[in-house]
Amino acid sequence: MHFVFMGVSGSGKSTVALAVAERLGLPYAEADHFHPEANIAKMSGGVPLTDEDRRPWLAALAAWIAEHERRGEATLMACSALKRDYRDILRTGAPDVRFIHLDAAREVIAARLRERAGHFMPAGLLDSQQATLQPLADDEPGVRIDVAASADEVVARAVRVVAEALGRDVPAAG
Repeated sequence: MHFVFMGVSGSGKSTVALAVAERLGLPYAEADHFHPEANIAKMSGGVPLTDEDRRPWLAALAAWIAEHERRGEATLMACSALKRDYRDILRTGAPDVRFIHLDAAREVIAARLRERAGHFMPAGLLDSQQATLQPLADDEPGVRIDVAASADEVVARAVRVVAEALGRDVPAAG
């Protein structure tokens, strides 16, 4: 079973997914690290990526999932996965890929982006990402978690979702 923490930039994907991976001892991938330099340059310049730009990146992420599937390992990944087509590519990596959509009102996400430093995604691309976002459809396995709550509450809920899906006890926070 593989879990993709999805959502727009600033929704907390990396922070929450990494915390859950650490609590549950699961392999973790940061999708941003799979972007080719050309994609990073575009985003750094405030230019939204095209679907064509994203295809090789998504294929590399699906290959990472597939490698862990061959090893019999459950995984966690932080990836925007904004469109169903993108999620469909990620699902080619394994038969059971689930999505955890981290979401909040635009104002909450915008405030977080203004406070964030050192990331290549400028806050100005938030509107573009929100326009692109296709929420999970009823036939897509996954859940939505409202990230307007405290970081500890969001992580605790995400840990419960993943642990229960894996048939594990929920570990104590620590």
